[in-house]
Amino acid sequence: MLVVNVVGVLLIGFIVWWFWLYKPAAAIVTGNGIQVIVENGVYTPARLQLPANTPVSVQFLRKDKSPCAAMVLFPALEISAELTVDKLVKVELPAMAKGEYAFTCQMQMYRGTLLVS
Repeated sequence: MLVVNVVGVLLIGFIVWWFWLYKPAAAIVTGNGIQVIVENGVYTPARLQLPANTPVSVQFLRKDKSPCAAMVLFPALEISAELTVDKLVKVELPAMAKGEYAFTCQMQMYRGTLLVS
């Protein structure tokens, strides 16, 4: 009985960590920018580390045919782009101040973060 309880608590802890606490490492953007894959309900990579006060180009490759994946929105920057299936779409981001900026699909099911430092 004790083993079952310990395993249950460990499993609950793992689920909480995986869904609410885990933050994947941010991909560092340098040079010509980075490519983000839109597939299976996620942006890969979903966290981009960008330099402050420098315009950056981010290319999106949509592999997911879901209608939700058709747009990428940067609400704080008032930028949006329509993503075509199996085509690279370049999104030019302006120079940004330090901080975190979200990017999502129009239904906010796909989520990503720009970490500007």
